[in-house]
Amino acid sequence: MKLPIQNPERKNLISFLRKKARENNANIWRTIAEFLEKPRRRRVAVNVSRINRYTKENEVVVVPGKTLSAGILNHPVTVAAFAFSEKAKQKIEKVGGKCISIQELVNQNPKGSNIKIIT
Repeated sequence: MKLPIQNPERKNLISFLRKKARENNANIWRTIAEFLEKPRRRRVAVNVSRINRYTKENEVVVVPGKTLSAGILNHPVTVAAFAFSEKAKQKIEKVGGKCISIQELVNQNPKGSNIKIIT
């Protein structure tokens, strides 16, 4: 049995992502919505070090969960996430990267092309 989603912000984002996936025929948004639907104990938390390891300069990545600050980032990237820790945000912006919401990314790139999902 699936429990209802309690967080209204998360619930609205999931609905928004599913709608945009249908409108733009972009399965990436549906995949991210599925990650966000998982229960809290199975949700994604990604450290800055993992982003550094799996990206190149100026790439765009989505973290379908929270971005945490452990590790070092040594190149600029655009990170879209459901939530950021304060330190993670500082580290990303310090090297010239950007922190944006998933909704902002969908509006900028409705087709979801050239985006990596990091889990």
